[in-house]
Amino acid sequence: MFFRTLLHAVLSKFGPRLGHFDVTRTNFVTMPTDLDILRHMNNGVYLSIMDVARFDMLHRTGVWAIFQERGWYPVVVSETISFRKSLTVGQKFTVESRILGFDEKAVYVEQRFVRPDADGSPEIYSHGYIRGRFLKRTGGVVTIDELLEAIGVAPDNVSVPEWLLEWSRNAAAPATRAPAPSIWN
Repeated sequence: MFFRTLLHAVLSKFGPRLGHFDVTRTNFVTMPTDLDILRHMNNGVYLSIMDVARFDMLHRTGVWAIFQERGWYPVVVSETISFRKSLTVGQKFTVESRILGFDEKAVYVEQRFVRPDADGSPEIYSHGYIRGRFLKRTGGVVTIDELLEAIGVAPDNVSVPEWLLEWSRNAAAPATRAPAPSIWN
């Protein structure tokens, strides 16, 4: 994954520039090292490729430059993914990434793994969502107000579906370190 990340870091410098809220399309090829024992892409690799595609989105929309200037960096708070079809070695695919919207603390990104179907239309192979935050290298969290002040007001069509907000509330890690219930007793 390291070399793929480096490759896309270079490619993103030459890709078309996009608006902050545009859909970013990042192209990949399934590599032999992406496969599991069943000879399809390992489920964990999808999450790593989503990371690479989000960095491509940040670079091509110009948001990464804003973050570098301010000493900010992104972290994933939670993520979920559903699989529809398998990707196998040598298959070309595209990850479509877009900002869905914000809640009071975080940004939500939708990412789809697509390949053309028989008619040439994009067919969804996998569909994932992440909830992310931005941290300051000097310490602390970037607020949504600070984020929007830096990148601009979101268009009206940028909003998080209620079901995704509910998922986020249910998937959140506890705020304190409580002992985990043991299933072994």
